Amino acid sequence: MLPDFLAVKTLRRVVQAIVRARKKGKPVILGMGAHPTKVGLNPILIDLLKRQIITTVAVNGAVIIHDFELAYLGHTSEEVDAEIDSGRFGMAEDTGKILNTAIAEGWNAGLGIGESIGRYITKHPRQFPYRQMSLFATGSKLGIPMTVHVAMGTDIIHMHPSADGAAIGGGSLIDFRKLVSLVSHMEGGVYINLGSAVLLPEVFLKTVTLSRNLGKALKNITTVNMDFLPHYRPMTNVVKRPTQKGGHGYSLTGHHEIMFPLLAAAIIEEMNDSKLK
Repeated sequence: MLPDFLAVKTLRRVVQAIVRARKKGKPVILGMGAHPTKVGLNPILIDLLKRQIITTVAVNGAVIIHDFELAYLGHTSEEVDAEIDSGRFGMAEDTGKILNTAIAEGWNAGLGIGESIGRYITKHPRQFPYRQMSLFATGSKLGIPMTVHVAMGTDIIHMHPSADGAAIGGGSLIDFRKLVSLVSHMEGGVYINLGSAVLLPEVFLKTVTLSRNLGKALKNITTVNMDFLPHYRPMTNVVKRPTQKGGHGYSLTGHHEIMFPLLAAAIIEEMNDSKLK
């Protein structure tokens, strides 16, 4: 039993908003950086996808690298400090070649990056013996929208000769438009920014303004920022600006590997308790 003070009250409000949204059939969209996957949260995220608590996942380009490595090898995370001096950082051939191939094949089929990665992993089961650990394979299997939002030059696969700028940029644009469509139906729903200090907060703000430009009021939304440090863009572009017209914005500060499992457990408990009432 957590004490009913300060951040615990905020946590409970967030839990209640998520449970209320899902009980009313409203979306809960997760925007995420790579660190949550690096610190082992994929199993918890996958469980929330399977429980239909998270309805959409939007990520930056680094997430697909760690998710791929989990599905391919069963573990992830390269030691940057150990490799940067030698010029070997990010040069693992399989990671760059396979991911760039998946993106290019998907782009040629008119798909965004998220759907391209998910389909590629599920279509090559022998190549990905640990695919049950993949967010994108899970999303593909469950039919859950997975979108990827890329800044060119920020991800290691962009350094590889197989990188196709048109496919990466075009696939990311498809995913951006898909996310706009999903956010436009977020009235009564929740957006969680988990561990993205710059990219996803900027993307989310644009999806909100485009949705309102197209006539969607989004007056009753809940936004949540979760990170181990409070940063300007998440606090401004996730917590404050999107909710100043209506709704609620919350910030939960703490390490992902502690805070997010706590949030997930509280949501599941509340969902189960609500079913009994």
